[in-house]
Amino acid sequence: MRRAEIITAGVLALLSIYMMWKSTDLDVGYISGEGPGGGAWPFWLAAVMLVCTGVIAVNWARRTSPPSQSTEPLLDSYGIRMLVLVGGGITGFIALTHIISMYGAMFVFLIYYLRVMGQHTWRLTMAIATLTPAIFFYFFEALMRITLPKGMRFLDPIFNALSALIY
Repeated sequence: MRRAEIITAGVLALLSIYMMWKSTDLDVGYISGEGPGGGAWPFWLAAVMLVCTGVIAVNWARRTSPPSQSTEPLLDSYGIRMLVLVGGGITGFIALTHIISMYGAMFVFLIYYLRVMGQHTWRLTMAIATLTPAIFFYFFEALMRITLPKGMRFLDPIFNALSALIY
């Protein structure tokens, strides 16, 4: 567990530095009359993440955090099983995004995660799995005017009907 904590902090620190560097491709400063540049949020969020990894490294060196004092392995057999199940679900979500749309993939993923993984009732599972994509659709398509991946063309009639309701 101790080794995993410092390796994770190191990897996250490297990712933070990379994200800070890449965000400078866009303007990081304040643009008069417009507000913060396109790279401002990514840059400062990555900077905060870098500071947090530094705090983790200091706690690791001092052995003040519970993981830094532990001699247990990072994952036992149950942890490995959960990693595979959750990772598989997320991989399936990503794979389905371009086939049945972001909203359809979200619906399927929520059913998998709530019913299969969480063993919640069908009533709760279907309520959340139906409402969440609908809310996301309204938020992104109507309020933000950002189009998320719609998947294959056979779903166009559904999205056209939803767009007609919004507009």
